[in-house]
Amino acid sequence: MVDIGNKEIVTRKALASGEIILGRDTIEMIRTGSVEKGNVLSTARVAAILAVKRTPEMIPMCHQIPITSVDVDFDIGDERVSAVVEVRSMGRTGVEMEALTGVSTALLTIWDMVKSAEKDDTGNYPHTCIRNIKVVEKIKGDQN
Repeated sequence: MVDIGNKEIVTRKALASGEIILGRDTIEMIRTGSVEKGNVLSTARVAAILAVKRTPEMIPMCHQIPITSVDVDFDIGDERVSAVVEVRSMGRTGVEMEALTGVSTALLTIWDMVKSAEKDDTGNYPHTCIRNIKVVEKIKGDQN
């Protein structure tokens, strides 16, 4: 791991986003709360928060850092669900990996919860796709 011991402790913030492409019928099931496994977005929100907190266990070179805040938001479109995860910390290193892990896990959780609705006749997912996962913003210091 990289030695961050000499770095100053400052406020840190990172915002990551991504989206999952789903069928219109699946989107309607999410909107109406009729997915068999339960409330998709509530479950994905909790999964994202847990993933943020456990990032150093999954990404080998990530430092354990004190997370001070995690916000998870979703936007439902006609054929997609977008996720945005904001992570804040007071520390010596950034939180972009935590934000990316959170958004990735949120989207994977959505896929898991709706996969029975997304399968085609052969059991495959020809249209389901997670894409555009990226760091939207990274702030170090009093800029937040």
